[in-house]
Amino acid sequence: MTERRPPAPPGDAPTDAPARATPLFPRWANRAMGVAIAVVFVTVLAGPALLMAWVRTPDLRRQYEPVPQPVPFSHPVHVTGLRLDCRYCHATVERAASAGLPSTATCVPCHNETFMQSAVMAPVRASLATGRPVPWRRVNGVPDFVFFSHAAHVKKGVGCESCHGRVDRMAQVYQAEPLSMGWCLGCHRDPAPHLRPRAEITTMGYVAPDTLGAALMRAYAVRRLTDCTTCHR
Repeated sequence: MTERRPPAPPGDAPTDAPARATPLFPRWANRAMGVAIAVVFVTVLAGPALLMAWVRTPDLRRQYEPVPQPVPFSHPVHVTGLRLDCRYCHATVERAASAGLPSTATCVPCHNETFMQSAVMAPVRASLATGRPVPWRRVNGVPDFVFFSHAAHVKKGVGCESCHGRVDRMAQVYQAEPLSMGWCLGCHRDPAPHLRPRAEITTMGYVAPDTLGAALMRAYAVRRLTDCTTCHR
């Protein structure tokens, strides 16, 4: 026989109804979790991708940014005006990895005494007095883990302006090309358009005939060098 319970008093909830559980987290916790997941995604995945893109921008490489020097040396005056060959100052470009810089003693004989006593030549006078070189600032450079030889490129017919740009038009020299790994590999994969006769290596504004590149590749034994050890030794 089933036991009968007395009716509950008016206004009271049934004693056998399940109790509602108290939430462990507030309502805003779901939104906070979504934000946290987004932050992790950006940091772990999108962050490195954005950094890789940023390091390839001209702003980071300081491409096109003129580099002030201790002496306002003008390439237009020396190259265009005085018709000096690049090799007069960069004398080791054909036989060494570095193109070299002229000694102070090399520069002085070209200038008269009046100009030598001017304010702009004060670093040159100090160099002569102390025997220390003028502290020129580097414009173009590659990381220490990259090997680059000026002599190797010059012997194969790569002109100065291919990497350094039209320095004969630069009042202050700046980095004209990105000098990135991708940029170097582009030339290594297809050298022909960048080659010229060795006699034209220092000629600014030289334009080679379309068919000359292939002939120079054969004449100068130019190979398509894309192995890692070519530059990373």
